[in-house]
Amino acid sequence: QVQLVESGGGLVQAGGSLRLSCAASGRTFSNYAMGWFRQAPGKEREFVAAISWGGTITHYVDSMKGRFTISRDNAKKTVYLQMNSLKSEDTAVYYCAARSAGVVRTTDYDYWGQGTQVSVSS
Repeated sequence: QVQLVESGGGLVQAGGSLRLSCAASGRTFSNYAMGWFRQAPGKEREFVAAISWGGTITHYVDSMKGRFTISRDNAKKTVYLQMNSLKSEDTAVYYCAARSAGVVRTTDYDYWGQGTQVSVSS
């Protein structure tokens, strides 16, 4: 089993930046693909970005490209989401997730963190 804990959320003005971190525990972290998702009040959870176990393959939804960057440090068992040029519509609870296979996917994640709140004011 993998345990995930997100951090780095907060309140930021539109156009600002935040870097989210997801600290993982478990001996198999390096073999897991990792993803970031978000959920705003009244909306369904949506995929944001994913990264392969080796960190060389990433995937983003089109709306995130150029603004968000996912990365990982397997030695630290941590995955990051750098968010730039934040917009009010980015306001949501952001979750990291782990998939028990190295290939990036937008679905089929096995473990989830508790989430961290990101609030962007206009």
